[in-house]
Amino acid sequence: MTKTLSTLVALLAFSASAQSAVFMSADWAAEACEGWNANSELTSGLAGDWIANDADRGYKVIQIYRMDCEDSPRIELRLEPADEEGMIQCTSGGLAKAELNAKADYVMFAQTERWEEMGAGNYGPMKGMMTRRLRFQGPKWEAMNNMGPFKNFLLLTGQIPGDTASCPAS
Repeated sequence: MTKTLSTLVALLAFSASAQSAVFMSADWAAEACEGWNANSELTSGLAGDWIANDADRGYKVIQIYRMDCEDSPRIELRLEPADEEGMIQCTSGGLAKAELNAKADYVMFAQTERWEEMGAGNYGPMKGMMTRRLRFQGPKWEAMNNMGPFKNFLLLTGQIPGDTASCPAS
């Protein structure tokens, strides 16, 4: 009976991992978008000045990718105000297609191992950037003033199941 139960648990675990999207693929980005919208620290913690700095487009973009997956495309989350109070919602997650504005948008990239460490909460964005484990492009002062929400974004990368054994396909 114990062996049967162990086998069943192993099969369920394998099945769940087999169904996970490839980490930082377009499918994974769509799931991350849903995760963003379910995280109150992200939907409200970046409200106000952060979301208002949108280069007069009505949205901001965060693009992310895995440095060790050289031929893989970037993915992005498109973020927009959800109401007059500045609550933020992710309106799309998928392959990167936005033309970035360096004064409003962000690009974050790291080795897969480092994404896993940050997603597990081993360290946050400040340590990641200071040690160059997390590379970053975008409005640095704005990011520095929002380390709490950005920490939640890094934790989100560890909360969305993703297969790290392979790289996202182009």
